[in-house]
Amino acid sequence: MSESKPGRSGTGRSAEDEVVDLCRDLIRIDTSNYGDHSGPGERAAAEYVAEKLAEVGLEPQIFESHKGRASTVARIEGEDPSRPALLIHGHTDVVPADADDWTHHPFAGEIADGCLWGRGAVDMKDMDAMTLAVVRDRMRSGRKPPRDVVLAFLADEEAGGTYGARFLVDKHPGLFDGVTEAISEVGGFSFTVNENLRLYLVETAQKGMHWMRLTVEGTAGHGSMTNSDNAITELCEAVGRLGRHRFPVRVTKTVRSFLDELSDALGTPLDPEDMEATLAKLGGIAKLIGATLRNTAAPTMLGAGYKVNVIPGQATAHVDGRFLPGYEEEFLADLDRILGPKVKREDVHADKALETTFDGNLVDAMQTALRAEDPIARAVPYMLSGGTDAKSFDDLGIRGFGFAPLKLPPELDFAGMFHGVDERVPLDGLKFGARVLDRFLDEA
Repeated sequence: MSESKPGRSGTGRSAEDEVVDLCRDLIRIDTSNYGDHSGPGERAAAEYVAEKLAEVGLEPQIFESHKGRASTVARIEGEDPSRPALLIHGHTDVVPADADDWTHHPFAGEIADGCLWGRGAVDMKDMDAMTLAVVRDRMRSGRKPPRDVVLAFLADEEAGGTYGARFLVDKHPGLFDGVTEAISEVGGFSFTVNENLRLYLVETAQKGMHWMRLTVEGTAGHGSMTNSDNAITELCEAVGRLGRHRFPVRVTKTVRSFLDELSDALGTPLDPEDMEATLAKLGGIAKLIGATLRNTAAPTMLGAGYKVNVIPGQATAHVDGRFLPGYEEEFLADLDRILGPKVKREDVHADKALETTFDGNLVDAMQTALRAEDPIARAVPYMLSGGTDAKSFDDLGIRGFGFAPLKLPPELDFAGMFHGVDERVPLDGLKFGARVLDRFLDEA
């Protein structure tokens, strides 16, 4: 495949022909999100997306919430504008990547071993590219969707969406007038059970979030002296207790549905209380599913002190906490009990959990589109252990699903691609996704 630079994807090509080049272009725009106010790559990505949409006759708008933190929104008129509209949203930002750790440079968009490599290949510039490719093809060929479709390519999802989805929902809610349903990332990917059955996991629920700062105040002093009120000691003991704690298994409706579907597919019962046996049967998706069976709290950062012979008066830690739908109060009570009275806990960023049912016309459209391209496909619901911009759109009453269709080789560690080294997406998977998404829009 010839090299493609941003802005040079061809015209007059099908979605399947164009999707790889669009994804390469997007990967080559470094949109690393460091969790601060910076984000110049997001502006470049927003302009690239706007250009691609304008080329086929749409009128995209760019919204900048802070210098460089930009999102692009456009609306496609459907055959029946009186019907409720559908939102397709994706984020253009990515987590940072250290090129020294990668086989191929994370922002080069290289193709090797049948895959497109780079930061964002599965999280989530693949879906951004599928959406662009399908929309461009449909606009060129004059194929309207059955109902209005709103497209949103968003900044800042990787740091909670403050400068992206949350900004648009709070400041420009009119962009989403009439929208009742949405699709986005981390769903619609395949899990091969056997030669006669491939499950496609559609995200219908996601855990809530408490990113926390823990603080312990102690008595400062000379490092050579004994000190029974050492902030570092107290904090480290509390963080150790938290990091080793196993929260109890709590099986939500979505997880129960997933386990029932998987049990039927495997022809064997699955016991969520017997985690080792259950996860052993899940292969590459075990990481994704395992974290949806319980609340979790992962210590991620530590900070204290300024000189080796000075005991500091304060020590801090950061924790990534995630709770299951319906279990937030239990989670917070468990945290306080584990941490103890000397640890002050405060949120850095918090967001709700989501859960919807696996039914309705949109779910039927997913199943129909998947089976048309993969006769052994079966769509099943699952819970995402993380969170997405769907949380912000839920505030507008928009029912969200994770549906970014990908047919994956069984040996690919798909869960390991998210925020991992050597992130990559199979080229055939991208093309498959574009075909499914196109069919889905006909049915949605």
